[in-house]
Amino acid sequence: MSELITIKDLKVHYPIRSGFFNRVTDYVYAVDGVDFVIEKGSTYGLVGESGSGKSTTGKAIVGLEKISGGEIIYNGENVTKASVRRKINYNKDIQMIFQDSMSSLNPKKRVIDIIAEPLRNFERISDQEEKKRVKELLDIVGMPEDALYKYPHEFSGGQRQRLGVARAVASSPKLIVADEPVSALDLSVQAQVLNFMKRVQQEFGLSFLFISHDLGVVKHMCDNIAIMYKGRFVEIGTREDIYTNPQHIYTKRLLSAIPHIDVAHREEHKLLRRQVEAEYIAHQKDYYDEKGRVYDLSELSATHKVAVKNGGAN
Repeated sequence: MSELITIKDLKVHYPIRSGFFNRVTDYVYAVDGVDFVIEKGSTYGLVGESGSGKSTTGKAIVGLEKISGGEIIYNGENVTKASVRRKINYNKDIQMIFQDSMSSLNPKKRVIDIIAEPLRNFERISDQEEKKRVKELLDIVGMPEDALYKYPHEFSGGQRQRLGVARAVASSPKLIVADEPVSALDLSVQAQVLNFMKRVQQEFGLSFLFISHDLGVVKHMCDNIAIMYKGRFVEIGTREDIYTNPQHIYTKRLLSAIPHIDVAHREEHKLLRRQVEAEYIAHQKDYYDEKGRVYDLSELSATHKVAVKNGGAN
C-alpha cells in the first residue's frame, strides 16, 4: 500500500488565560506531538477515553481545529494552512462522519439537499444527474428511495448515521474521518452501520480514520491502531500487535475493560482486570513521567511501538 496522508508531530494546544490583563498563563495540551501514516484503502484506528485528544486529532486533520504545530502532508503538500487546502481541493478529498448524527444534519433540509450539498459545492451537474447520484448513494447505505424528501427527525439514529455516511461519500473523497460513528447506537444497529462503512470502503477504495473508545469495535474495523492518552500516543501497532501483545499499561486496561459474555470464565476475566490494575498502581513511573506525561515512543518491531521509560517493554 502507498501513503495517503502523513501526520508529523501534530500539536493542538489551547491557551489558558488568567489575571487582570487576561494573559496566557498555561496551555491545555489536547494533542501533543503525534505521528502516524494512513495508507490508501486502509482503516487506521485511533482509540482512547474521553478527553484523550483523539477527536481533536481528527478535527485537526479535516481542518476544523487550528493546529499549534507539526505538519499534515497530503499529496506532497503541507495542508495545515487553509489557503493550501483550497488550492489542492483538500476539503473535497477529506470528509468527516460525526458522532452526533442529529446535530450534524440540518433539521430544516430534506435528505436530497443534505446529501447533494457536497455535489453542489464541488461539482457542476444537472438537477437530474444530482438526483440520480443521491439515489445511488442512498442505495449503497441501504436507505429506500422515499427517504429523498424526508427530514432528519423522521429517521432512527442508525438511519441518520447511514445518511451521514452517504453524505461523506458524495464528493468521492479519499479519506473519511469517522468520529465515534456508532457509539450512540444499539449493538445490532452498530453492526449494520459498520458493515455499510466496509461496503462503501470496498466500493470506493476509501481510507478511514476510525476514532473510537471501544476496542471491540475497532478490532472489527481497523488494520493499524494507535492508543491515545492525554494528547499523546502510548502504543501503536497492527491489530495483532495491540490485541495479542499489548505492552503499555493503558492499552492493557482498555483491553481488560472489554465486556465478556463468557460466563464460564467470568472469574478469570475478573482476576485479569485486578492484575492489570495492580500493575498500573505499582508501575506508573515506568509509563508516565513525574508530571503524568506519556514518554516518547520506542520501537519494539517494524510495526509495533510503545511509550515506556528508557525504551524498555514490560
